[in-house]
Amino acid sequence: MKGLYRRWRIRGQGALVTKPTKRSYSFDFKLALVERFLDGETAPDLAAEADLSSPVLLMSWVRSYRRDGADALRPKPKGRPRNSDAPPAEVSELERLRRENERLRAEVAYLGKLRALRAQKQR
Repeated sequence: MKGLYRRWRIRGQGALVTKPTKRSYSFDFKLALVERFLDGETAPDLAAEADLSSPVLLMSWVRSYRRDGADALRPKPKGRPRNSDAPPAEVSELERLRRENERLRAEVAYLGKLRALRAQKQR
């Protein structure tokens, strides 16, 4: 409740309205705000000046900066990382035939055991 009150004091009634899109901020913008905060300016004042949704956002940037340095403020890649262990797309003809041969041998062995079980049940 305190956080909502603080946001209301900074932004007025507009703090109670949700924003339609998620904003993204550049590395330079984040770094400049963090450095100004570390120089002694207050988070609510900086948040109001920079039109941030909340001073909490600035504080999370400060925490990341203190923990991991300036690189923590850089944008992160989106999505799932690519699989570097993926098998090659092209399989040689010999390898394809070996795999098919192995699969067919397993199928023949399975069918042979199935016939043996059916013959045993009929006895």
